[in-house]
Amino acid sequence: MLTPENDSPPVYREIADTLRIAIASGELSDGDRIPGENELMKRHGVARATARQALSVLINEGIAVAVRGSGVYVRGFSPLVRHGRRRLSKELWSTGRAIWGADTAERPFATDSVTVSEMRAPAHVARALDLDEGDRVLRRRRRYRLDDRPMQLATSYLPAELVAGTSVTRPDTGPGGIYARLAELGQAPAHFTEEIRVRMPSPDERTKLSLSPGTPVMHVMRVALTKEHRAVELNEMTLDGSAYVLQYDFDA
Repeated sequence: MLTPENDSPPVYREIADTLRIAIASGELSDGDRIPGENELMKRHGVARATARQALSVLINEGIAVAVRGSGVYVRGFSPLVRHGRRRLSKELWSTGRAIWGADTAERPFATDSVTVSEMRAPAHVARALDLDEGDRVLRRRRRYRLDDRPMQLATSYLPAELVAGTSVTRPDTGPGGIYARLAELGQAPAHFTEEIRVRMPSPDERTKLSLSPGTPVMHVMRVALTKEHRAVELNEMTLDGSAYVLQYDFDA
């Protein structure tokens, strides 16, 4: 039996750590069934509630998934490394490649639930794009999936007058996406600024991203600016916090 001591982690976390090590070492592989509550109770001499908490830790971390009536299984999914600088490189979108291609390599990804509409700019959008109150913006909403798993929700706002009559107003913007189209308008992004914070998801976000209870999201706000520092896009992204690793390079 695992016995907590002063300043030691709770017993359920020690059990979760043991299971996590078994997964990391390959003792438990993708798709394998993780020992259930009864087995954990017997193995560690703990109450059912403690065994259940240990399994919940792994589920909330996104490395295990509960299948109703069957048990808890190792989740066969490798986190996506999101490289901040590489994915926004002009060399990528100016040659017709998708930004996501910098992150996903050969893994299958798709965009779905794309909606495009025009609206009056919300206050925070108007501030980010340096627009006047009442100015119109084009709003593009989409969801991204990787390995058939929902990963990210994204909403882009662009000045409506700037992109009127272009393919930016269509669900499929063409090779290179929004930034390639902006470049054709003489408004190519040259600088980006991102703000990232971690929070719990809204009920709608939880549903759309198929999140397990207790899974946080990363909220990213990115502004694209031209070389003259004109803001041409605000992109608000909601990322599954259990599915991403954020990577950035800096010069000393």
